[in-house]
Amino acid sequence: MNSEELLAFLAAVGHAQRIRIINELAAGQLYVSELARRLGVSRPLLYMHLERMEKAGLVVGRLELSEDGKALKYFELAPFDVQLNVDTIIAALRQDQAGDDEQHSSRGTS
Repeated sequence: MNSEELLAFLAAVGHAQRIRIINELAAGQLYVSELARRLGVSRPLLYMHLERMEKAGLVVGRLELSEDGKALKYFELAPFDVQLNVDTIIAALRQDQAGDDEQHSSRGTS
């Protein structure tokens, strides 16, 4: 995980509503309307949070058809395990440096 991915993860979990979403999805997948009802939020607001969480790799969404033919968007938690400590931050910065070094070396050979 590089520093950009670490920051995206921290931003994705750094909101009370997103913590509540994680709590609800910990029991299993839910479709958006049901999740919105449980949380007491509008679907557009919920989609905004879920989009940010999906980009950070915290949740996975997929469409399914109901028996009556309606498309339902389901979300579930993606497995994640991040320990935040000095070593995590240093490793993220080293990952950045390795990527920078790789870009510089590839520019030198072209």
